[in-house]
Amino acid sequence: MLQVIKANGKVEPFSVEKVRLSIIRAGVPEELQKKVLEHVQQKAYNNIKTSEVFHHIVEFLGKSPHPFSRSRYSLKQAIMDLGPTGYPFEDYVAEIFKYMGYQTQTRIIVRGACITHEIDVIAEKDNKRLMIEAKFHHGSGTRTDAHVSLYTKARFDDTKVKNKFDEGWLVTNTKATTDAISFVQCVGMKVMGWSYPEKSSLRDLVERAYLIPITALTSISQGQKQVLLDQHIILCKDICGNPSSLNVLNLPEEKKHSIFTEAEFVCKT
Repeated sequence: MLQVIKANGKVEPFSVEKVRLSIIRAGVPEELQKKVLEHVQQKAYNNIKTSEVFHHIVEFLGKSPHPFSRSRYSLKQAIMDLGPTGYPFEDYVAEIFKYMGYQTQTRIIVRGACITHEIDVIAEKDNKRLMIEAKFHHGSGTRTDAHVSLYTKARFDDTKVKNKFDEGWLVTNTKATTDAISFVQCVGMKVMGWSYPEKSSLRDLVERAYLIPITALTSISQGQKQVLLDQHIILCKDICGNPSSLNVLNLPEEKKHSIFTEAEFVCKT
């Protein structure tokens, strides 16, 4: 039986079913799904890294009749590409809570009982006010551990009275450790990770609402993506809803049309 090496170094059996589910979740056209699976199985070998499996899938999709499919499949990597700073991820988290019906603010300085704090995201809805810590990681094998939960709780405790915060949240783009989740649950806070909680994880919400970041687009360079992020153009939906947002890149009309076409494909429900 073939084994795969995960990003965190753990080894587990290679699962064709997991690959199949991942391409279905990504919205890869049905006529391509079988071909993708066949391609991966041909390339697989014992102790292959999951990152290499990902590379083979993205490469195959990019050369297929539906090349924009790779933009959807690269969702997790696209969120990691929101770096190197954590600011775009904070903006991204704010967009997710807007989708959930909240009014949001980012990077707000508030006074606590003891010291001042810069709160990553403040979200408000139905007279409920949330203090949100947005923890960004570059690597897929990195997990948010208990010390992040501990300092999030400490910041919440110091700021909640003066700022009328009702709940403290920890949101991360990777997985949280068991201890991190246990602590948050024990003290009455909330945590949202890449695959936690079930049906309301970061991945679930992003896929449900098609909140695909612009970093998923393959038709623009990394430098151009950074220009858009600096202008707080975070989502592909931002481009679909306002094509003129691409004007900041000073590109020919033909190139802007190509970018818009890819963004439109990614935005489709």
